Amino acid sequence: MQGRAENRRHDARRERREQRSGGGIPRLPWRRIVNPFPPLEILSADQLEAIHGAGLRILREMGVEVLGARALDICERAGASVEREGDVAGRGAAGRVRLEPGQVEELVALAPSRFELFARNPARNLVFGDRHLVFGAVGGPAFVTDIDRGRRPGNAADFEAYVRVIGSLDIIHQEGGGPLEPTDLPVETRHLDMYRTLATTLDKSWQCLALGRTPVEDAIEVACLTRRVSRETLLREPSLMTIVNSNSPLRLDGPMSDGLIAMAEAGQPVVATPMSLAGAMTPISLAGALAQGHAEALFMVALAQLVRPGTPMVYGGFTSNVDMKTGSPAFGTPEYAKAALATGQLARRVGLPHRSSNVTSSPTVDAQAAYESEMSIWGAVLGGASLVYQGAGWLEGGLTASFEKLILDAELLQQMAKVLEPVTVDDDELGLEAIAEVGPGGHFFGTAHTLARYETAFYQPMLSDWRNFENWHDDGARTATERANAIWKRLLAEYVPPTLDPGVVEAIDDFVARRKREIEGAPG
Repeated sequence: MQGRAENRRHDARRERREQRSGGGIPRLPWRRIVNPFPPLEILSADQLEAIHGAGLRILREMGVEVLGARALDICERAGASVEREGDVAGRGAAGRVRLEPGQVEELVALAPSRFELFARNPARNLVFGDRHLVFGAVGGPAFVTDIDRGRRPGNAADFEAYVRVIGSLDIIHQEGGGPLEPTDLPVETRHLDMYRTLATTLDKSWQCLALGRTPVEDAIEVACLTRRVSRETLLREPSLMTIVNSNSPLRLDGPMSDGLIAMAEAGQPVVATPMSLAGAMTPISLAGALAQGHAEALFMVALAQLVRPGTPMVYGGFTSNVDMKTGSPAFGTPEYAKAALATGQLARRVGLPHRSSNVTSSPTVDAQAAYESEMSIWGAVLGGASLVYQGAGWLEGGLTASFEKLILDAELLQQMAKVLEPVTVDDDELGLEAIAEVGPGGHFFGTAHTLARYETAFYQPMLSDWRNFENWHDDGARTATERANAIWKRLLAEYVPPTLDPGVVEAIDDFVARRKREIEGAPG
């Protein structure tokens, strides 16, 4: 037992050394996180079945409007009821698809309850399911902000800088599909520049875009080049993940359906996520919002299984509410947290890993941003989430990626990771000898028990300032946001991308250049 205790202290000291590496900014080292706590269940068994049954009834009686000829053909060949509506102006073929409950359940059961995602660095492979917890970065905002330059449209330079800061934070397991939109690059080819940056700057997994077949196919090629594997190997060892959103209420748009089909054909995991706001995009009641979202998620999972049985899927939950005074989205609310908990139950009901998010409506990095994010992270973790998407950097309801918020969220995620570490209770940890040594009215600063642990016993924050007022004031009286600004700049300056074989970089560059020529030369 003494040996095990010493090993734990050795591991803790090593972790502290790793925290202090990289310019002295404390950071937790890379590790897979397994949530040891049973998920909090706010729905009774009867309530859970009622919502599940309502979702199946929606798919049978009301159905989902699907845009995209390929998706309609796949559903029709599988025996679904497809009521074609002809071409919808500017969006192509459309039709209402209805599925019987038994078929939905049979299809959803084909998706695995656990799967592995393979990174460029095998040490950074990820597991989804079985209580594994993955923290992902922000993905998709059109704007970027920091306290020096303010809010601005996303651009390529900020995109690359943001990815580098993500790379320096090991608490972030996965990049989120582009932390911001580089709007200064051509729309048709910007995904290629994004993929090149992600593949060459990070050795952790990254997400691709799902707005159509082309971005998916290009991502698959880049992933194969990066890992130096064939498409057949990638089929067995998936490396890409993407988010596919339904357009609530009850619609799957053409580019999303094409992207989902392309991912399923390649055997790459899809996070099927209805993005819904109660009172606007779903019924105002939580039960109604959950039932509709459940139907939409199950439909996307079923469609992927029709394309390729066994396609890995994540059941996405993203249900919040609106401000009924203004119609503006609200995030990090009590309703959001309750929806996250209930969505976790629905995901477990159908045997799938679960996606949740870290969100806030705040337009700036302030107290509101912190407490709304804290609320949403607790909802995700207590709900048994497998993936906390938008885990770090999200601001302004997802419109903006913030450099300072990235650091604030990384601190929150590091703290959560420490909360999830199991508590050790044994003779050594109980410290009865130290208690006897000190006796009534003494202190423990100088005991052998304390001296053996003082460097490793407590979490060392990256962002928090624990000094008294006088010391804090004399050192510039910097707020947490101002300290976050200094941290991300230092991380960016010190980051060295993991080494990648020059031949691989050259192959990626050649592919990107060729695809740009092909896309730019294609008829309009």
